[in-house]
Amino acid sequence: MYAAVDLGSNSFRLHIGKHDGEAIRVLKSVREPIRLAAGLDDQGNLTPAAMQSALNCLKNFRAVLAAYKLDAVRVVATSAMRVARNAAAFLPEAELAIGYPIEIISGEEEGRLIYMGVAHAVALPGERRLVIDIGGGSTELILGRGPEIERVESFSVGTVKQSLSFFIGGRVDAPSFEAAILSARSHFEDAAPPYHPQFWKQCYGSSGTARTIADIIVKNGLGREVNAQSLEALKQRFIDFGHVSKIDMAGLKPDRAGTIIGGLAILIGLVRELDIPQVQPIEAGLRMGVMWDLHLRSTKRDRREQSVQACIERFHVDPRRANRVAVDALALYAQTKPASDQYQRLLYWSALLHEMGMVVSHTGYHKHAAYIIENADLPGFTAREQRTMSRLIVAHKGNLRKVVEVLGEPDCARAIVAFRLAVLFMHSRIDLDFTQVKLRYKHRIELEIRRDWVAEHPTLSYWLEKEQEQWDEVGVDFLIRTTG
Repeated sequence: MYAAVDLGSNSFRLHIGKHDGEAIRVLKSVREPIRLAAGLDDQGNLTPAAMQSALNCLKNFRAVLAAYKLDAVRVVATSAMRVARNAAAFLPEAELAIGYPIEIISGEEEGRLIYMGVAHAVALPGERRLVIDIGGGSTELILGRGPEIERVESFSVGTVKQSLSFFIGGRVDAPSFEAAILSARSHFEDAAPPYHPQFWKQCYGSSGTARTIADIIVKNGLGREVNAQSLEALKQRFIDFGHVSKIDMAGLKPDRAGTIIGGLAILIGLVRELDIPQVQPIEAGLRMGVMWDLHLRSTKRDRREQSVQACIERFHVDPRRANRVAVDALALYAQTKPASDQYQRLLYWSALLHEMGMVVSHTGYHKHAAYIIENADLPGFTAREQRTMSRLIVAHKGNLRKVVEVLGEPDCARAIVAFRLAVLFMHSRIDLDFTQVKLRYKHRIELEIRRDWVAEHPTLSYWLEKEQEQWDEVGVDFLIRTTG
């Protein structure tokens, strides 16, 4: 049983679902209209009121989650948290409220998860499709074929900002609508060519915005499908009302009127700019994609593995050296008896990619690799995971002062020492026999190795002495014992 929590710019949503063989069946769904994007002040900070509203909702979600026996939970935050300047300061309190880590995902990762949810719902393996997701703070366009994504882009235009910027004070008129539509088109025009209809067969609208608009159109006799004509008819109906507070239409909840007008402007802009003949609303998207991602991870089909392998190929990493360091680092790390497995896979992937920076330069390659990992678009990885891997990679050689802030976390420090020693032993051309090497790390580092290794590998004593000096600089004792 899985739970997906989506901290969106307009609403916070929760899905609890169970995989029943071929599909994930939703058992529980909760939505609260938090309007987080509307809670950003002029400096781009979340206001105290917005943060308190979010915390209250997260505490409620925690109670819902506690009522189920869950195998995995993933909490993702999207556009509003991506752009909020005080998001990092707010995050610990938010995580405490819901009781789980919160991942602020990139727009591209959001798009991939959305597509995953749609692809599993449609289940047509050869269909070429365009998926549109209009959210509160951003809009994602994803082009794919069957389960495979070919192109994904995120645009910083969403229902909340569009509504607040162009329908001032809730007034709805023709000039405001046209201005909002033109503004939306300006976001998409440069990127439009690859998304034109000749590259896909069906266009799906995965967001609540698309589903709500479709529902209003049908229930109010404005058409049987979402196309240019029915969207224009809906736009005119909104204009006839004249003000958000006066909008009263079947299929539209009163609390959504204030943002659906901005969403309609964006959808019309997309239909015009991409020449979309019809948009098919679909009850699938980010939360379903998150649950499928959790299921695939549980069955060892982790997209992060694919991203790492793609990087190994793209940056011409020597797989023999990479695998050796990765395997040895994990074995050494296990000897330190970490408190959890939090760093285990991140250490393994970091070790596989530690030499990718050599494609830029052999000098300071670890710094180049760390920069690439932190800033690259790596499907499946969260920004937090990429930052952690970046720290591990930059720490695997050279001085430790640059990562002194993470050495206070015992398991992270254990991962770093295991990583550094794995690289050191590889460079010294020592084939490790883990019955003959012991590593402990509690209050100090204790390494036990065979005495004859020092004689057989002349550089080993030099590298170990340098390693002791590096740890001494950050106040950690490093004791080396030789045996046999």
